Amino acid sequence: MTNKVNQQKAYLETLYPSWGQQFVMNEVLFEVDTGHQHLVIFKNDQWGTVMALDGVIQTTEKDEFIYHEMMTHVPMLAHGDAKKVLIIGGGDGGILREVLKHATVDSVTQVEIDQQVIDMCVRYLPNHSAGAFDHPKANIVIADGVDFVNDTTEKFDVIISDSTDPIGPGEVLFTSRFYQGIQACLNDGGVFVAQNGVSFMQTHEVTTTFKRLTPLFKETSFYSAAVPTYVGGIMTFAWATDDLNLKQHSVDKIRSRYDASAIETRFYTPELHIGAFALPKYVQQAIQP
Repeated sequence: MTNKVNQQKAYLETLYPSWGQQFVMNEVLFEVDTGHQHLVIFKNDQWGTVMALDGVIQTTEKDEFIYHEMMTHVPMLAHGDAKKVLIIGGGDGGILREVLKHATVDSVTQVEIDQQVIDMCVRYLPNHSAGAFDHPKANIVIADGVDFVNDTTEKFDVIISDSTDPIGPGEVLFTSRFYQGIQACLNDGGVFVAQNGVSFMQTHEVTTTFKRLTPLFKETSFYSAAVPTYVGGIMTFAWATDDLNLKQHSVDKIRSRYDASAIETRFYTPELHIGAFALPKYVQQAIQP
């Protein structure tokens, strides 16, 4: 039998050299070299609208809520009273959408290097941002994230790095210089979280991030979630703070904050929040001294 996929235009993800996943491109909506990266947005019957950058799947219409909710509500509800939030990357707008659900927030600054990513996501993935880029509390800055955190005089309660993998433009968002800038613009009692790859396939990212963050913060750790289209196991999120209490809240405390916030979620729950910090042994071993 002839493989049906081979009869149609397909997108082969090339994140790993000897293994990957393939999507049928039922319709290519947009494709361009932005000058920073190769961007393609296409329709797929299973996953809806899909966006890929430089051969790597970034987000899909079907499962984006898992990633965006866990990247946002874990640090936001652990902090409990975040007024100023900084997002690095996140051009699809999903993190911004979720942050703005929190009424405690006075302002959100989002630093994205590529305006075209924002423009194309607003056009082709409108539900990701759901109008968030036009929200009066949102301040969108088109700039390099590393330069921004090292040059700004502002301080933030929660900082979320929603970057691509450490290849191409996203590579600098995994460097010590970036983390030093994060430390400098994080308020006392604040917390920093970052996308940190699929830990089973990209264990070196966990190890490297841990080594680079540990000298800068009193607590460096990780939490996780399984996002279907980020294949290869659980995705880890870096966690760094000087407030050792933020990770120690009881489920009742997180439940109280979640209920009081009145936010609606499709994946995140207070119980998942607590459980997400329970790491597999292989991740624990990767970050042992």
